[in-house]
Amino acid sequence: MEEKSYAMLCDFYELTMGNGYFKNGFYRKKTYFDVFFRSVPDNGGFAIAAGLEQIIDYIKNLRFTEEDIAFLRGKQLFDQGFLEYLKSFRFSGDIYAVPEGTPIFPGEPILTVAAPAVEAQLIETFVLLTLNHQSLIATKANRIVRAAQGRTVLEFGSRRAQGADGAILGARAAYIAGCAGTACTISDKKYGVKAGGTMAHSWVQMFDTEYEAFKTYCEIYPHDTVLLVDTYNVLKSGVPNAIRAFKEVLLPKGITNFGIRLDSGDMTYLSKKAREMLDEAGLSNCKIVASNSLDEYIIRDLLLQGARIDTFGVGERLITSKSEPVFGGVYKLCAVEQEDGTLIPKIKISENTSKITNPHFKKVYRLFEKSSGKAIADQLCVYDEEIDESKPLVLFDPEATWKRKRITDFTAKELLVPIFREGKLVYRTPGIEEIKTYCSQQVHTLWDEVKRFENPHRYYVDLSQKLWDIKHRLLEEHEERS
Repeated sequence: MEEKSYAMLCDFYELTMGNGYFKNGFYRKKTYFDVFFRSVPDNGGFAIAAGLEQIIDYIKNLRFTEEDIAFLRGKQLFDQGFLEYLKSFRFSGDIYAVPEGTPIFPGEPILTVAAPAVEAQLIETFVLLTLNHQSLIATKANRIVRAAQGRTVLEFGSRRAQGADGAILGARAAYIAGCAGTACTISDKKYGVKAGGTMAHSWVQMFDTEYEAFKTYCEIYPHDTVLLVDTYNVLKSGVPNAIRAFKEVLLPKGITNFGIRLDSGDMTYLSKKAREMLDEAGLSNCKIVASNSLDEYIIRDLLLQGARIDTFGVGERLITSKSEPVFGGVYKLCAVEQEDGTLIPKIKISENTSKITNPHFKKVYRLFEKSSGKAIADQLCVYDEEIDESKPLVLFDPEATWKRKRITDFTAKELLVPIFREGKLVYRTPGIEEIKTYCSQQVHTLWDEVKRFENPHRYYVDLSQKLWDIKHRLLEEHEERS
């Protein structure tokens, strides 16, 4: 990725607050902020974390240019000392995050920033927009991939994405979550997301006959050829002409890896009929690709109806997460460090109980059942706590405090890993294939009940007793003050 600074890609109040922190001396005060989200898109059982690599690049290249400083000076709002401070600005704090591809749940930190107040405040916008966007698309893509039940899913949405980054990084997120490739060429160049494609209707229309269009394409691109058969009439001309081209051009060369694509019409009916015609022609190896406004529910219904589709090309409803286009990640202060190193937990209180935050600098543990390897629950702990796997652990449901769950014979894995320490990158950024494999493995650790599309089992995200006590002490102190 080319070096680029997005220092000015921040909400303006982050700069005015930073200026205020500088003037009152808070800018050196170490603060702790959590990124978490409150609900899973599409009422699903879990989400997929994505976007960490871009945050790493952002932090590494974060600096204010002379043009940036001149622009801010022109606002006549900012202290000259603050502007001088920004000239040599570099991130010097710590960042902890869950690895990309990790299944994540509401209420738990997926990234924590521990840094001087100005630094922590200034990076909020970019951190949120990056995690929110890619986690949203990864979550949607994983739903679609699971609906396909092992069939190939390709991301076809670039032309319907919200802007260039929406297309490029959306393709990256979709690939991490299980898509086999993309139509977006630049995502292949920049991130190694495998790019490919078939043809447009215009290719077929350019020739005098449909057969000539197919024959020419087979001659130019004999390997992995996929012919678009719905420009005129799928069953009367499209499939017959494709069969003829395959038999006359590809089979004599010993090539048997090819397919047809359906982009309109009744996909169940057309795919069944096309399959019959291909099989009767001795082309049982020929794959059938379907595209056109697909999502997880349509794919599920097509397969329930017996559609004979091998590959799904999914566009606008994936790349925009059309059914729920916002991932509600937030960035909240959870602790402030005093000069003597003591951490003071902070809490945001709201009449809307779902918006009351979990205070303090925290760890997140994922608990796995030893016998099955399946994830049982996540527990949020204070940063200095350790879970003892040799002792039974009692979990409670924070939304139903009477409900308890006692677990034994489990393993505990800490989810948040160090990314930056004192401004230095300490994390080995994995390649995209490694992230993709990790994502698949981690989703496999979830029970099927959590992966249901409708009414999924709600996964436990628990607070340790110590954290629970701290939270309730802060709530009681607030009540006493008010």
